Order: sequence, then structure tokens, then C-alpha cells
Amino acid sequence: MEKGNFVDHIRIFCHSGKGGAGSAHFARTKFNAMAGPDGGDGGRGGHIILRGNSQLWTLLHMRYYKNVKAEDGVSGSKNKCTGAEGKDIILEVPLGTVASDEETGEVEAEILHDGEEIVWLPGGRGGLGNYNFATPTNQAPEYAQPGEMGVEGWKSLELKILADVGLVGFPNAGKSTLLSVLSAAKPKIANYAFTTLAPQLGIVSYRENRSFCMADLPGIIEGAAEGKGLGHRFLRHIERNAVLLFLIPADAEDYGREFEILISELEQYNPELLHKKMVIAISKSEMLDEELKVAIAKTLPDNIPHVFISSLASQGLVELKDALWRALTEEDHQA
Repeated sequence: MEKGNFVDHIRIFCHSGKGGAGSAHFARTKFNAMAGPDGGDGGRGGHIILRGNSQLWTLLHMRYYKNVKAEDGVSGSKNKCTGAEGKDIILEVPLGTVASDEETGEVEAEILHDGEEIVWLPGGRGGLGNYNFATPTNQAPEYAQPGEMGVEGWKSLELKILADVGLVGFPNAGKSTLLSVLSAAKPKIANYAFTTLAPQLGIVSYRENRSFCMADLPGIIEGAAEGKGLGHRFLRHIERNAVLLFLIPADAEDYGREFEILISELEQYNPELLHKKMVIAISKSEMLDEELKVAIAKTLPDNIPHVFISSLASQGLVELKDALWRALTEEDHQA
């Protein structure tokens, strides 16, 4: 669902478990009424753990988590018995999820691999029982440690799509059409701006049974870095892409200017994005003759590969995949 199935940001209140208290117990036996301290340690409080799941692509399943609270540890008991640990809570999240503290903004965890587990909020340690404090000069300690408190607070989970190639362009530049032609993905396509409201992923087949992942991202507009249009919701996903494919339609008024605006928005959001590999594709180029292509090429940056393509006429798509593969494998290439 474009209207709400894709959720890439949620806030939840989390509370890891409190550690169990240590026991201040004294042994009583048939033959020794004062056998000494035997109070056991308290159990650890439950952790809140993040686990990567490659089968998930959205945080939708987390939307209805209002409060996440792990179990408290059980108190220690006699005979030096340690209390049971509180049950951990495991939150399965899609790859590319960033967990942070909402108050400080500090990034606390990033999940990038399938099956990867990170203890996000550790449970409190259990308290020591009184037998730990027995000494030759204090053989009957009457005290034990309380368990440590767990960690609590409002937390943020933010998904940044993991893809090899991210499609960057203004609305209606032909990104969804290109993805549908190059892969088996079926994004919504129509002739109006902001058809794509959520990222779409597709696997692009390449030579010799190789492939790479391409993401069709919501269209960018001038001012997106300040939050206009889809703003930061769009830009956050570009951070994970290894290569950026800039799509500029053949009917654009000023090709160089359009590219400069796209670059400017990326730079304002995060200057590090400009260090990524880049490829430019002039889409809808079935309407161009060779003379126009030469003229357009002169307006584009010399240090970035460019390809003229037509998704509808299947023109230049092989050349485009070659250019993207070269960028992905970090081979030098001049346009």
C-alpha cells in the first residue's frame, strides 16, 4: 500500500528488565543452626535485542508497539541459588535499520546483516547475595545487593533502504518505469508527480548470472533538504546506496541546471553523499536525434558517466547496466 504499508520511522517507549535482588539468607541445618550466609544472586533483567531480518522491508509490524518492556530478573534464594534471568525481547527489523535515542539523537545501533543481533537496551544486573560478602571478620553479613534498574526511554527506529543503486531525480523523471523494465519490480506508474510515495526495490540481472539491487526512491524537489515535498523521508534512503543514478528526462528545460539542483539538495542534506559513485541517465531519449544528444552531452559534467536511454523503446539499457556495474566495482570509467 502506497498510503501506509511502507513505514520507515517509528518511535517507541522501551524499558529493559530490572535485575533481581540478591538474597540475604542464612542456612539452618539439622546439625548447625548457624551454618552461615547462603543467599544467592539475583537474575539479570531482560535485554531488548534488535535482530536483522532480510525478509522484512518495512517497520510496519512495529507500528503498534506502544511500550516494549522486558521481564525483570528473579531474586536470589537460599542455598546460593541464583534467580532466573528476565526473558529478553527480540525485535526483528529490516536490514538498514538505525536505532537511536529520541532525546539525545545519539545513534545506538545499526542493523546491516541478516540474523545480526545487537543488545539495544541491556537489562539491569542482578544483585549479589549475602554469601558474597562473608569475610573472616564479618562471617554473617545481613545485607545483599539490590538489582540494578533497567534502561528506559523513548527510542527511535529509522529505516534506510539498503540497495546498490539508488534512483535520483525529479518527480515524473521515469524512475519507476526504468525499474519495472530492468527488474521484476512492479512499482506504481502514472503520468503525474509523486506517483512513488515509498521506496521500491528490484533486482537487476546482469551478465554471467550476476545481479545488483536497485531502489526507486520518491522524487526529489528543490528545497527537499529543508523538508519540502517528501523531504527527509526521501533523502535518508540515499545514504545507504553505493551508486547514485541521476535520471534526467529528455524533455527537461535545462539538463545541467537540473543536475545541479539535485546535487545541491544532496549536499545540503549530507555533504558525504557527494563522495558516492554517480551515473547520469537521460531518460525518454527516443525523442532525441544524434545531434541533440551531442548538444546535451556538452551540458553534463565531464567526470560523470552518462547514458541516453529509453525505457519504453528499450534503448541504451545494456549500456546503462554496464556503466552501473563499472561504478559498483569501482573501475575507472570516463563517459
